[in-house]
This record gives sequence, structure tokens and C-alpha cells, in this order.
Amino acid sequence: MTNHFFGRVCLGAILLGCAGVALADEPRPRTVSVTGTAEIAAEPDLARLSLGVESRQPSMADARAAVAATVDRVLALARDLKIDPKHVNATRVQVQPEYSWNEKDRKRVLLGYLVSRQVEVELRDLEKLGPLIERAVDAGVNQLGDPMLDSSRRKDLEREAMSKAVEDARLNAESLARAAGVKLGAVRNLSAAGNGPVIPLYRMKGAMAEAAMAPDQTYRPGEMKFSANVSAEYDLLAGQ
Repeated sequence: MTNHFFGRVCLGAILLGCAGVALADEPRPRTVSVTGTAEIAAEPDLARLSLGVESRQPSMADARAAVAATVDRVLALARDLKIDPKHVNATRVQVQPEYSWNEKDRKRVLLGYLVSRQVEVELRDLEKLGPLIERAVDAGVNQLGDPMLDSSRRKDLEREAMSKAVEDARLNAESLARAAGVKLGAVRNLSAAGNGPVIPLYRMKGAMAEAAMAPDQTYRPGEMKFSANVSAEYDLLAGQ
């Protein structure tokens, strides 16, 4: 029994040793690693805009009433411009008491209240952006940032850029394979990273002052840029 057991152990060790030699002698696969890049340009077709209203008053009630009246006018403006109500959102009212320090009495003195509210608008018709901004300022909006442009086809454009980057990587790999006198095999590894779109802004230097200008003179969108980068590893096969 003992001799039989040791015989099996020895035979197993020999087989493992032979397999180890075979693995050691097996040539490492030849591969080539490349990168690919691509960029897609697209016209923006929507804008996101924040229309802010602030009021400072000695009385909180007066400040809230002033803000509420302006917000009501902005919401009426959105309806007048036929902006879909689901793309218009009025945020909650923010109230902040404001104080000064009385050095003589060593205590704070209430000066009044700052009340603010935002109306967030997603605009699907960029032709309405100029009129919306101008009329919102006329309605009492006093906090206005640059509108952020975007595309309703963002996901499709990101995927298109990714596909073109993969194609660019394959062409790079084929070029290297031809130069080395070998054939390009299957892809072993592929990883991708989207850089996100470069989104243009409606630049509005002194936007509150420029609001009275004609829309086609004040607001001009640029192109959006969607870029992608990929890394790929391909097998190299012998022969042309």
C-alpha cells in the first residue's frame, strides 16, 4: 500500500513538472497596446437658466411679499412664452435675518430680512432665451447667471464619440501591425473614458445691463464638443 501511494505521488510530481516545463516553454502572446480618440460637435438645443429674486426689507412680510409678486410675474411670463410647466420649477423661499453689531450696547441689532427664491427653467426652444431673460429682468428678476446650454441627444452623442474612438484605436493598431510585418488579431482588452461635453455658455457680461439689447445681438450659442478616449490591446499574429 505504501509503495503504491508513493508511486502515485511520484507520478503526479513528474506530470506537474512536465506541465511546468511546457508552460515555461510556451511563448508569451505578442500584443500591441494603443489609444484612440474622437470628438463630436453638435448644436445645443436646450438651455437651463436660473432666475433669482432677492428682496431686503425691514419687515419679513414685506420682503416675502415683494419676492412672491416677482415670482408670480416670472411664472406668468413662462406661460406667456408657452414654456412647458414641467420645465419650470420655483424653489422654496429662503429667509435670512440680517444684523449689525452695536458696539455701545454690545449686542446685535436686527436690520431686516433678506428673502430670496429661484425659478429654474429648462428651455427647449433657444429662440425664446433672449426674450425670456429680457422680460424676466423687466419683471423684477435681480439675480441672473449665464444660461447653461445642453443637448437633448447627450447620451447618443457620447456613445457616438466612444464608437469613433474605438475605431480610431483599431486603425492605430492596424497601422502598427503593418509596420511590424504582422497581422492584427482579436482585441484582448478595451477600456474607455468619456471626457464629458464641453458646453458653451451664453456669455452675458453685465447681463442685467445688456438685457435690453436685441436677442440676436446679445445671445449667440456655440457648438458643444463631446470627446472620448479609449485604450485597447490587440493580439499580433504571424505573417502578413
